Amino acid sequence: MTTQKKPVHIIGVPLDLGASRRGTDAGPSAVRVAGLSKSLVKLGYEVTVESDIPVPTLETRQAGSRKARFKKEILEVCTRLAEVTRDTLAAGEIPLVIGGDHSIAMGTVAGVVAHFRQQQGEIGLIWFDAHGDMNLPESSPSGNIHGMPLAHLLGHGDPDLANILGQRPAVKPENVVLLGIRDIDDNERKIIRESGIKVFTMSDIDELGMTDVSRQTLEIVTANTAGFHISFDVDGCDPTVIPGSGTLVPGGVSFREAHQLLENCAKTGRMTSMEVVELNPFLDQANISAERAVALVQSAFGRSIL
Repeated sequence: MTTQKKPVHIIGVPLDLGASRRGTDAGPSAVRVAGLSKSLVKLGYEVTVESDIPVPTLETRQAGSRKARFKKEILEVCTRLAEVTRDTLAAGEIPLVIGGDHSIAMGTVAGVVAHFRQQQGEIGLIWFDAHGDMNLPESSPSGNIHGMPLAHLLGHGDPDLANILGQRPAVKPENVVLLGIRDIDDNERKIIRESGIKVFTMSDIDELGMTDVSRQTLEIVTANTAGFHISFDVDGCDPTVIPGSGTLVPGGVSFREAHQLLENCAKTGRMTSMEVVELNPFLDQANISAERAVALVQSAFGRSIL
């Protein structure tokens, strides 16, 4: 008996206000050009809607606080994104969010959480990234909010950013896995250690192998949850796999390892939603990063070799 697949709503969030390097605002377009919608239809999904969250351009705004640059604008975008994500789930559809920089995750996850808490459920969170994204406004060396979203989802930092749709904290640390990290700021290291989340560095992945890391990750994010969200930063992959990002760090997850992780996620049938962030087509090579990102999304949505 074949389970009926839920329809997919693709939500573009062309935001680059959270980063210091321009270009992630073009990420949603690059992924669409690479055939995201058609690739999901090939897997048997109906793509019901493709929408975009309105985002102001950097040139029209002032950065504001040096500790949390463009906070007002990012909070507005994330709040709107949270509402759309929540409503998408309520309509029985899967939100697939395409960014934009990683600050958008504060909106996506808050919306997913708001939906499931209405049903007395919590969610797990897989955070795939080269970086910890656990800086606080007072600890961040740059003030760039894309380095802070996971800390805010855990309830720390700026009270407004940490309480989108009233979901503070959005996730419980015992249901969060940070995977693929290899570039951490000094102040951030202490925050991560004290947070209570499970972390798999690249050294851990080298030592344990992605098979074991995937198994442990999925046990954590599915334990007493309604399912899990995948927040997939393309810089978690090695730069030889995804060259089109402004935050590249050598020594990352291989293409095959990333597929394996996402294939294992799909096998559980428990993925509630996904987002792909930090793709910068201006730094890419003939859109290969977007094409590979689409292939990875297909794995998360159940594509298999046999």
